[in-house]
Amino acid sequence: MAGTLFLCATPIGNLEDITYRTLRILKEVDLIAAEDTRNSIRLLNHFAIKTPMTSYHEFNKVEKAYQLLDKLLEGQNIALITDAGTPGISDPGEELVRICLDAGVTVTSLPGPAACITALTMSGQPTRRFAFEAFLPREKKERAAVLEELKEETRTIVLYEAPHHLVKTAEELYQILGNRELSVCRELTKIYEENQRTTLEGLLTYYKEHEPRGEYVLVIRGKDRKEIKEEQQRSWDALTLPQHMAYYEEQGIAHKEAMKLVAKDRGVSKREIYQKLHVEDHLE
Repeated sequence: MAGTLFLCATPIGNLEDITYRTLRILKEVDLIAAEDTRNSIRLLNHFAIKTPMTSYHEFNKVEKAYQLLDKLLEGQNIALITDAGTPGISDPGEELVRICLDAGVTVTSLPGPAACITALTMSGQPTRRFAFEAFLPREKKERAAVLEELKEETRTIVLYEAPHHLVKTAEELYQILGNRELSVCRELTKIYEENQRTTLEGLLTYYKEHEPRGEYVLVIRGKDRKEIKEEQQRSWDALTLPQHMAYYEEQGIAHKEAMKLVAKDRGVSKREIYQKLHVEDHLE
């Protein structure tokens, strides 16, 4: 019988943020796969865990995943841990999970710390709907595409950023999103934890005078639906009525259905659109 892959969430700062279940599993499994064994050994030593460790990281995530899969298929149980937080979120763990599931190996996740959820819940921003983007892509073209998508995002946006990239990223966000409200969460669960509610402009002003330090989570308010509706209304108002009708009819939409859509866009009745079009046709 194949073993089980346990995804074990570990503290993101405060060592007390680990569950009894996670500690038990880390002691009971045959092997722990860690993103950085040098970092994880301190955690294991703190809790007197003697389970053997092996490295599993971004640069060996495919080859090593199949080696770990072989051990699981032999019946060994393996725990996967990341440097901090929940494995599989913005780290190579997702590759191992996919490979194991494809092979029919049982995968289970032990709930625990995740910086994105910790920051979101303490941010004061809307939490019902959110978009987690982790770190923005470094490649310019891909980064620009993601930022352009975020421009119209109505959900709360959660981003990670390192201190040496914080200001540059904030400048790009300000340029694309405008002066959006956000919460800047720093050093979560640690001694110098901060939660600064501000705007992108306020963030830039603050960090011109203060050197960014620690790991950051930016929780940014999504675009207001009312603002989107007003922008759409302005775009429709810029078109003449025939141009607006042509916009839909050129997509193959029937004349009567196009009138309904135009009326909805302009916030008027279909009858009013019909009358105006009839007058314009008569004048021509």
